Amino acid sequence: MADYPIERIRRPLSAAVTVPGSKSITNRALLMAALASGPSVLTGALFSDDSRYFLESLNQLGFETHADEAAKEIRIRGLGGKIPGPGTSVYTGSAGTASRFLTALLALRDGVWTVNCSEQMSRRPMNGLFEALEALGASFVFTGEAGHLPAVVHGCGRPGREVTVATEKSTQFLSALLMNAPVLPDGLHIRTDGKRADGAYVKITTRMMEQFGCRVDHETGSGEFTVPGGQTYRPGRCDIEPDVSAACYFYAAAAVCGGSVTVRNLHADTLQGDIRFLDVLKEMGCQAEDTPDGICVTGPADGRLKSIDVNMKDFSDQALTLAAIAPFAGGVTTIRGIGHIRLQESDRIHAIVTELTGMGIRAEDIGDGVRIWPGKVQPYRVQTYEDHRVAMAFAVTGLASDGIVIGDGECTGKTFENFFDTLALLHE
Repeated sequence: MADYPIERIRRPLSAAVTVPGSKSITNRALLMAALASGPSVLTGALFSDDSRYFLESLNQLGFETHADEAAKEIRIRGLGGKIPGPGTSVYTGSAGTASRFLTALLALRDGVWTVNCSEQMSRRPMNGLFEALEALGASFVFTGEAGHLPAVVHGCGRPGREVTVATEKSTQFLSALLMNAPVLPDGLHIRTDGKRADGAYVKITTRMMEQFGCRVDHETGSGEFTVPGGQTYRPGRCDIEPDVSAACYFYAAAAVCGGSVTVRNLHADTLQGDIRFLDVLKEMGCQAEDTPDGICVTGPADGRLKSIDVNMKDFSDQALTLAAIAPFAGGVTTIRGIGHIRLQESDRIHAIVTELTGMGIRAEDIGDGVRIWPGKVQPYRVQTYEDHRVAMAFAVTGLASDGIVIGDGECTGKTFENFFDTLALLHE
């Protein structure tokens, strides 16, 4: 695994970059297209480790697909909720969306399949989804630790009509059930524990389901969802938005280096909740403008980044990004509502505190978040914990300080294969 030294930028930025398609939208679109009745084409699709594992799993299940990576296009023929191939094994790598969405797909059909995954994915939470699927009639044989992948899935054929699912550890459990529900004969009435049930990623799921022609009944704040059965996902064209999570690293670069960065083709009407990170940057002194080319962020006019106290529960993928620029703020920055990020690709709160401390920055674990003091960043090799967001976030720290090296940076391939090449464009 290679190290990536980050070169400090000593002048205001003036750059426009292109980021990959949204992982969240690409993988949801893959599942909905597979459940649709007929051919669909996904344009602007993400090609990365996560999406390739999802696509290859669909191929292993017998779906007819064609991928054109140069054109960022995927074609897939859906079979109206049927799985074309016989019982088989799929491998989902470290992709949380693929692991959870496909496990639900298989468990709610008649058949036996094996879902294998990487060692990293085998440590991530799955039990909330397993418990919900078992309540609907599926069963599982765990070949590793109970309640975790890998597992043999015994599908239930005709599942029950009502289920309760816990969403505190991951809203992907709820999204997995929601997306599979329309093609079930009786649909599903889903109750949640009320925690994070109206989160940004659930909203992406329900809005995309509606775009694909399926109805979801939900009253905001109720924690309950009703999906009528016997619906049909409408095949067709799905244009994938640029990934807001990826864009935010470049917007954060403008915040700490000064000047402006535009992310091409990303606009304010995005489905993605991480766009709220722009509100954080604006509160810290930046400006954001939606231009014809894309949203442009400009660093503080006086060059002084303000500190902030913010709850990031609904856009927690950007907690690392904020942590990476917090040392350059004028006061103490506090990030709250992110206790669940301990259970993602890595324990991200531990990563924030450990890596900032290694840089000579005071950082404190406050239970559901972190508190970070300003200071001078010291040269340091960042440990990435095989977590793409750790690598990308702290690369931004290196743009505004000397001697930051990102260790094992290939982990960015999970969602953004040419991240370091794109980052290098900021120096031009």
